[in-house]
Amino acid sequence: MHQTALKYEMEVSDGGMLELKTPLPKGTRVVLFVVRESPDDFSDLTKASESTLEFWDNPIDCEEWNDV
Repeated sequence: MHQTALKYEMEVSDGGMLELKTPLPKGTRVVLFVVRESPDDFSDLTKASESTLEFWDNPIDCEEWNDV
């Protein structure tokens, strides 16, 4: 049986309520999973992307890879 997953990113409102509209017709039976979203922590990647590029300025590395 083919099943299509629908993903909704929402915030819980007062009283713990979630309200959403789907493209499914009235009366369609569904199973709902609620997963608490954890904040993305890309601090290590950000730090790495902002660091120096001196690592790549390595004459030994250049010698090895120039002949590959």
